[in-house]
Amino acid sequence: MNKDRFKKSFPFYGWTGFLLIIVFWYLNWFLTGLRTDWAFFPLWLGFCLAADALVYTRKGTSLIHRSIKKFILLFVISAPVWWLFELFNSFTQNWFYDGRQYFTDLQFFILASISFSTVIPAVFEAAELAGTFKWIRNLKTYKRLEPTFPVAGIFFFLGILTLVLEIIFPKVFYPLIWITVYFLVEPVNIKMKNRTLLHYIHKGNWKPVAALWIGCLICASFWEMWNYYSYPKWTYTLPMVNFLHVFEMPLLGYIGYLPFSLELFAVYNLINGIFGKGKDDYISFQDKIRKEEVIRIKEPGNIL
Repeated sequence: MNKDRFKKSFPFYGWTGFLLIIVFWYLNWFLTGLRTDWAFFPLWLGFCLAADALVYTRKGTSLIHRSIKKFILLFVISAPVWWLFELFNSFTQNWFYDGRQYFTDLQFFILASISFSTVIPAVFEAAELAGTFKWIRNLKTYKRLEPTFPVAGIFFFLGILTLVLEIIFPKVFYPLIWITVYFLVEPVNIKMKNRTLLHYIHKGNWKPVAALWIGCLICASFWEMWNYYSYPKWTYTLPMVNFLHVFEMPLLGYIGYLPFSLELFAVYNLINGIFGKGKDDYISFQDKIRKEEVIRIKEPGNIL
């Protein structure tokens, strides 16, 4: 690719994003007392802006450039989606918030919701950035799985089964919360003819899955790293895997981020379907290069 293109097209808001990261990373780690309750959102807003700008320079389009309105809506839907996982955690008790005791229930709900609003946009931005990596673009075709009603039925059965197991035996089956939502929501998307990951997989295209996985792991590394010296912060209690910690998270715990990314994509498309935009391709899995720039790409595969 033409390296000069990057310097000329890097959006100004990307530099704003990097500035937010630098400032609020410092504040989260080096101020004393309570600070992450108000500094978490601008830190992750900076991440989203910087990632979007990098995506734009690499493929000529990005979430913000396709629709700033839909980019903002990602923040709106993110908070209630994460509260669903907080509901699961009320059964499994896998993570706790050190510093929660300093806030009333209303204060915690408002401040936590603001922080939770960054989850989906951060993952989608990182996934789209991962989709520009050459090794993901060059992934070869693998085994296909068609979005048929029998497949949907199997998924839904697995979703019900894993949900029941989590509720009855939370100390043993707690890891399943990171796949249950996908198993329950994906069949609904198939029934409603919404966009699904199976839409790509049945063509042998696993690049979207790979990009979501790598993107979510990128976010996970920053979530856990930035959390480590922050306050308030979260800590974990993960039976059977509570060893070899990387920051607060046990190493094996990072595996949960892989199916979690699929859940977020499925829920996003369910919400689109509910509001009559089931085939909305705002989260696009295709290369889109600006017309004025002629760049040869042998294997299209940019993500999201």
